[in-house]
Amino acid sequence: MGRFSYLRSVSAQHIDCLSSYRNYNNFTKLNIFHFGYSMTVLSPSAEERLHTVLSRLETLLGSRISRAPSVLEEHSHGEAMESARLPGAVIFAESTDDVSTVLKECHASRVPLVAFGAGTSVEGHVTPPEHAISLDLSRMTGIVEMNPEDLDCRVQAGLTRQALNTQIRDTGLFFPVDPGGEATLGGMCATRASGTAAVRYGTMKENVLGLTVVLATGEVIRTGGRVRKSSTGYDLTSLFIGSEGTLGIITEIQLKLHGRPDTLSAAVCQFESLNDAVQTAMEIIQCGIPINRVELMDSVQMDASIRYSKLTGYRPLTTLFFEFAGAPAAVQEQVTATQEIALANNGLGFAWAESAEDRARLWKARHDAYWAAKAIDPTARVISTDCIVPISRLGELIAGVSSDIAASGLRAPLLGHVGDGNFHTLIITEHSPEGYAQALDLDRKIVGRALALGGSCSGEHGVGLGKLEFLAQEHGEGSLGVMRALKNTMDPHHILNPGKLLPNGPVYRG
Repeated sequence: MGRFSYLRSVSAQHIDCLSSYRNYNNFTKLNIFHFGYSMTVLSPSAEERLHTVLSRLETLLGSRISRAPSVLEEHSHGEAMESARLPGAVIFAESTDDVSTVLKECHASRVPLVAFGAGTSVEGHVTPPEHAISLDLSRMTGIVEMNPEDLDCRVQAGLTRQALNTQIRDTGLFFPVDPGGEATLGGMCATRASGTAAVRYGTMKENVLGLTVVLATGEVIRTGGRVRKSSTGYDLTSLFIGSEGTLGIITEIQLKLHGRPDTLSAAVCQFESLNDAVQTAMEIIQCGIPINRVELMDSVQMDASIRYSKLTGYRPLTTLFFEFAGAPAAVQEQVTATQEIALANNGLGFAWAESAEDRARLWKARHDAYWAAKAIDPTARVISTDCIVPISRLGELIAGVSSDIAASGLRAPLLGHVGDGNFHTLIITEHSPEGYAQALDLDRKIVGRALALGGSCSGEHGVGLGKLEFLAQEHGEGSLGVMRALKNTMDPHHILNPGKLLPNGPVYRG
């Protein structure tokens, strides 16, 4: 909890400063200096406040509160980042009302809370602070309403993209945003996720019409609606998309759906030169070809994926994965134009994945790239970067990053959604403070290059804990000040995922 949270309840208008606070058994002692004299306020410690909240909630939620060691460990971290801390308890919500009940108690007692979906985030988003509650929404898996005539639906936040598409298959519709993992739709909203199909369909931001959100106080609001456009009021839906659970907890999402294409076709083209492959991807986008996906793996990543995913028939060369979708004639037109560009950039010909099984195998290999890189050295740790730049600067960035990797002496496969300028470097390093420092040094160089080219430190993973240090450079103190003001207004006690998304600064302390 931020130390200034106490000031409002003591003397909001007259207190000059807070000099110190210390824990005394179950209480926190605050020494406050007020116009020449001091006064001491005793407040329950964080541990005692958590105990009080759980005691109240046990009468309402019963067995949905767990302190089992295995459950606590599962909720202590996400994927990739190794920072972990056990929550004080895990609460399994089953409805918006459950979430509201929990937040009312946490707000009243200043108990921090972190929302948890599938635990697939990679920047430490779900790692809880001390004496916090992990609020698990994975049981909230219902489809609240289905509107096939309007191409939209409303779902609970714990439903995954895969489960949604399975349940609505008979309607001829699907939800296209595909981050790769078995992520929940609520978590995808919280991190503004995208993935391999973003080049055609956009990110979560472009595919969400409205939300149900529980605020820090427990108040429930609905944002947006079902219409495709509206020019009324502030765009609160976009405010919560990408807020990483720091402004409110998303419990329901109104999603745009899309018609399943008549024809799907996938192909692979390999290149002797990384630069030729990048140039091909850039020209495809600049020519306006409505490609469904275009993904890149460099030679190091391709070698790892051939071994891990049993991709027979391919060489360990830089590779572009293509997917085309639409009416048969339109797909053929896309294929012809793409082949011309690839061959003009020294592509080695197209290998086609004709069947649905072959296409699924290709995209699974792409989605398993992290695990393929980790399998290069199972004893090592893998740190993923997530930079994005304007498409015209992608070649310059990747060339610079390749030279940084070579100079570092580290193994770092390179891959990404190059159709929208986003790519990842999977930095493989030894499990040691020195190895971690070496990897972070390379990461900072990569981010520095991206920001210098007008890009961002994260195209889709979000900020969490892992990207905090880059926010000031990317956004500037003026914009961060506005973000902190929003946080203070909407979460005055800083109980919602504290320490994430926003670096410490004036007014706000994470």
